[in-house]
Amino acid sequence: MNGKGLRRKKSALCEVKVAVIGGPGVGKSALSVRFLTRRYIGEYDHQSETRYKHEVLVDNEPVLYEILDTCPKNEEDLPSTETINWADGLLLVYSIIDRRSMSYLKRVGSLIANSDIPVYIVANKNDMVHLREVSAEEGAILARHFECGFSEVAAAEMVAPVAVVFQELCRAVLAARRKSKHSLLERMLGTKTSNLRLYARGKSDSCLPKD
Repeated sequence: MNGKGLRRKKSALCEVKVAVIGGPGVGKSALSVRFLTRRYIGEYDHQSETRYKHEVLVDNEPVLYEILDTCPKNEEDLPSTETINWADGLLLVYSIIDRRSMSYLKRVGSLIANSDIPVYIVANKNDMVHLREVSAEEGAILARHFECGFSEVAAAEMVAPVAVVFQELCRAVLAARRKSKHSLLERMLGTKTSNLRLYARGKSDSCLPKD
């Protein structure tokens, strides 16, 4: 009985798939691991994509994150259609000390221009303002273009702002799901109402007195 209860609880757990996307060296892995473990590891030597799973409370509700840490080989290596289709939400990362990393995200934008997938933009390394190449205003403008949230963080410094980024993207994903369910319900009810009207009209016509 306890086992069944645990299985039901686990199956009811909300799951959110997040693809962390950005050019080489922007700190995607540092952000992901900081969120997952609260630890900061500055150097990574990933040769392929890495997936993590992590359960965390968002607005007092448990959420199981599946995080895909993408690994582009160069600045022309954009995420695949399979990666974008897999994800419930995209965390787009650039570095404030690398203008090319913002250009990378603009190219990613062309891949998702016709998609309604939730997105959040995070600018990493804002602890290195003396090397800044991209202003906060430019990041905010890019976020307005994507119609999404935006934050500047430093994975090397604090956990909380990094956690907020992942939580905000989760909220956007859950809001999109609620909207999708509501739209589907409206379409279903609209179809039923339309059919009902057609049936009622047909029935009343048949009851008209004949000449």
